[in-house]
Amino acid sequence: MDNRFGDIETFLTAASEGSFAAAAKALRLTPSAVSRSITRLEARLGVLLLRRTTRALALTGEGLAYRDRMAALLADMVDIESGLGQEAQGPRGRLRINASVSFGTECLLPVLPRFTERYPAVTIDLALSDTIVDLVEERADIAIRIGPLRDTRLVAKKLGHSRMVLVASPDYLARRGMPASPDDLEAHDCLRFSFRRSVDSWPFRIGKRVVQRPAAGRFFGNSGQVVRQMAIAGGGIARHGRFHVASDLRAGRLVEVLADYNAGDGEDIHALYAPEDRSAPKVRAFLDFLDEAVRIEG
Repeated sequence: MDNRFGDIETFLTAASEGSFAAAAKALRLTPSAVSRSITRLEARLGVLLLRRTTRALALTGEGLAYRDRMAALLADMVDIESGLGQEAQGPRGRLRINASVSFGTECLLPVLPRFTERYPAVTIDLALSDTIVDLVEERADIAIRIGPLRDTRLVAKKLGHSRMVLVASPDYLARRGMPASPDDLEAHDCLRFSFRRSVDSWPFRIGKRVVQRPAAGRFFGNSGQVVRQMAIAGGGIARHGRFHVASDLRAGRLVEVLADYNAGDGEDIHALYAPEDRSAPKVRAFLDFLDEAVRIEG
């Protein structure tokens, strides 16, 4: 009889325990039964998952990849089964959230303790990255996206809009001078992002027109946090969403530059989720919490 789930469980246990004997003890099986189960799994997959030695087991490359994927899938199964029929008990299970580093540090982390206190049966799994990830591949329940939306498979809930601002530290401006017009940027160091396509110019409103002016510099950062910290350190002038630098502006760590020429452009911020996930209590609870707790400065 085909017992795929049992074979997978046996493999994961052996990989965790490091030997057939230890796995057999944990599963209350014989070592030979554990060996047969894993051999059967390898035959079905057509790959070698474990290298057997006299002292221990060693995972192959395929074994490592299979272990990681199957462990995650089994954790998802536990979450799904624990949530079925328990609507009345409220949100529960693992909630996987993906967000940019800037939004996560400035907007999410300060309020997440309130959510975990309110919903003690929910476990937060937060991943911060400025790389756009696929929700399905990363198994994220909710993703926070800044800027244009591209994935039409997902439902988008708008959280707010943040205007773009130019900022620099008081120390930098004391050394290099406050630019009086966009043309003055030629004499300044502009801090730019390495993950955006249009990084060689910034928009400004001059009269009734919005024009582009060169933004040259010797520094590129691969995340908003990297560029923000460089600006705070006095490395140059940066262009950020206001939500990202609002606390720095209030504290005086950064100063807005060329405010009279601000083009008025900005970025929408959305929470994305799969349509079928909206009915999950933990997803609904977090979306409602975002409405209540997150305030995006525009």
